[in-house]
Amino acid sequence: MGYKERLRAPLNSPEFRRARARHYERAEVDGMVIERDVRVPTRFGFDIWIDLFRPADASLKTPVIVAWTPYGKHDPAPLATIFPASGVEPGWMSDHTIFEAPDPLFWTRRGYTVITADVPGTWYAETEAGYFSPREAECHYDLIEWAGTRDWSNGKVGTAGVSYLSSCQWKVAALKPPHLAAMNVWEGWSDTYNEIVRHGGIPETHFWPYIQVRWGVSDREVEDLWAMTQEHPHFDDYWRTKVADFSAIDVPAYIVASWSDHGVHTRGTLEGYKGLSSAQKWLEIHGSKKWGYFYEPPSVARQAAFFDHFLKGEETELSDWPPVRLHVRDRFGVATQKPAQHWPVEGTRYELLYLDAGAGALSREAPAQAGEAVYDPLDQKGAATFDFAFDTETELVGHMKLKLVVSTDEGDDLDLHVAVEKIRADGAKEGFAHWAVFEDGPVALGWLRVSRRALDPVKSSEWQPVLANDRDDKLAPGEVAEVDIEILPSGTRFLPGETLRLIVKGRDIYNHPKPMLYMRHEDSVNRGAHRIHTGGARGAYLLVPVVEIAERL
Repeated sequence: MGYKERLRAPLNSPEFRRARARHYERAEVDGMVIERDVRVPTRFGFDIWIDLFRPADASLKTPVIVAWTPYGKHDPAPLATIFPASGVEPGWMSDHTIFEAPDPLFWTRRGYTVITADVPGTWYAETEAGYFSPREAECHYDLIEWAGTRDWSNGKVGTAGVSYLSSCQWKVAALKPPHLAAMNVWEGWSDTYNEIVRHGGIPETHFWPYIQVRWGVSDREVEDLWAMTQEHPHFDDYWRTKVADFSAIDVPAYIVASWSDHGVHTRGTLEGYKGLSSAQKWLEIHGSKKWGYFYEPPSVARQAAFFDHFLKGEETELSDWPPVRLHVRDRFGVATQKPAQHWPVEGTRYELLYLDAGAGALSREAPAQAGEAVYDPLDQKGAATFDFAFDTETELVGHMKLKLVVSTDEGDDLDLHVAVEKIRADGAKEGFAHWAVFEDGPVALGWLRVSRRALDPVKSSEWQPVLANDRDDKLAPGEVAEVDIEILPSGTRFLPGETLRLIVKGRDIYNHPKPMLYMRHEDSVNRGAHRIHTGGARGAYLLVPVVEIAERL
């Protein structure tokens, strides 16, 4: 389907009507020269609109950091006020900072120029808007080359920001702009369909429609992502155009992922890192809230160490960084950072924990007796639960895989929602940071619509099943199917007496009240009782990644 066929009428929301109309302005504020609504030409004949923040000293030739956003470069976003539970403290960003972007005041004081750019076609526009498209990436390329060839530029450009401001970096970096010298992807998905639109083949019904409104603010036509989702239910050529060729990316890269953003950024950030060809790349995985972690001063200092080295040529602490460092979590807000050489972590030992429906347990020994765990998938309380108590201190870091043998009494399909939780010795659930604001999240999540169970044999591994998502294989009532479920990566320590709890349900396991922004899956295919078959000839198991990581390399 061509670009024009993907366009629909603009949304023209109240948010758009509050936006700043385009007009050039120049001012000196807080030691910065700020130029608003600067036009930057593209190869397509229309202009990109940017805001430009430069040090007031006009004699400086500075490196440039580009933040590419659909949310509006005109709209400062005090996260400490908008999202009080985000972990962002007052004073961590100046009033010049827009949503999920670097703070221009910090960077200009450090001798950088900062550019914030509106995605082409958004807000007051001169063209149509499309998202993660080849055309968008080519416009992003044109901006990077423009920034790298100004008389105030030292010729070195970096890209930065959170979420969309990171997700867009994969595709532009794959095009190899000559002046792109470094990229800092901070929680950016890399496969819109498999990481956002469909979780394990189950449609996401809350965040994805909402984000269409947040991105699709324009006085021109925009790509109607929700309509395209209905028209393209499988992973096809339309969705492939939104995925970068990671092997083409060879620029120095500082990639930051988290255990805490399952259903949004965790999977995609790590998959992008794994695919990079960059000879100089670093991975950091944290267990905190994503916005708080991006803006906290130690994180900003690491961003500066990375960019100072590659954009200024300075010697920094970067030389002491291990290739990978990650949080091994104990509970919300408590974790130990550990180094590694690779991702997945070298020396990972994958252990099988077999499901025993009769005992409601997980065991290292396969149960001899066959059993069934039965639940009502439409009941919020309906679930199958399996526990494993640790007798030694154990660290689980990486991908888990759940092998299930399932059937349904009615209907022709099943939606399976999976959570792994940590249970304290006193029987209470241990909460972890989740998404951007929650503190009661799980260890890890997974999903599967059983009709989408076919795997991609090239992308799948022993510990990570990857769905083909190219067809629907329905079941008959009572038909038994063997399925593999990808449980998203996590890093957690279990002490003796603590328990890993596996939960399987037919609906979302966590149900935060609306209108709270959260991943939801309300388009269910479930009918009749779900049955999980274990024991005997049924080899249902949970594969867990056991590691032993030293405190230092």
